[in-house]
Amino acid sequence: MNPIIAPSMLAADFGNLQRDVELVNNSTAEWFHMDVMDGVFVPNISYGPSIIKAMTKHTNKFIDAHLMIVNPDKYIEDYKNAGVHNLTVHYEACDHLHRSVQAIKAAGMKAGVALNPHTPVHLLENIIQDIDLVLIMSVNPGFGGQKFIENAIHKVSQAKDLIVQKNSSAKIEVDGGVNTENGRRLVNAGADVLVAGSFVFKSENPIETIEKLRNCAL
Repeated sequence: MNPIIAPSMLAADFGNLQRDVELVNNSTAEWFHMDVMDGVFVPNISYGPSIIKAMTKHTNKFIDAHLMIVNPDKYIEDYKNAGVHNLTVHYEACDHLHRSVQAIKAAGMKAGVALNPHTPVHLLENIIQDIDLVLIMSVNPGFGGQKFIENAIHKVSQAKDLIVQKNSSAKIEVDGGVNTENGRRLVNAGADVLVAGSFVFKSENPIETIEKLRNCAL
């Protein structure tokens, strides 16, 4: 089965943002992935709900926002109003994760939980049935273009086992250094959604690259 491809707009050309939104619109990618960074939880700053809202005006595709920020609960309504469909928060950033997940769902969005490379999958055991997505970080969050961490493939397998064991319907997403080679192994391990930024937008033909990534597991 083809994975869902979610190009990361962090790697887009912000001087030609509408052009790159249209590029994704014209590709076989099903999702847009929005990386939100606050310079506190991660050592970089990206964009917030106003920029996402500007992008969502030009697409009908699924908007997948990944909050790499402290105090994410404060901004849930802002991202709902920006047009986000799935809102992912970090396990490491939430003191009361279950409450955060409930608040996201109460706002009418799907809820995801991201795990940093050092965070073990088993910590999701008591919430896996309540969430719609597990995001396995395959780089340390904060910057695009990093090298893929091989242990992420093992973590995808662990997440898949936990989802099956708990009869959860959560999807598994992987973000960081994804390409066609490791993408194939990730999908074979159980990944449902592949996020790719630099690999897509820095390629000679991004639309063709997205299609190759979609077909990487065939």
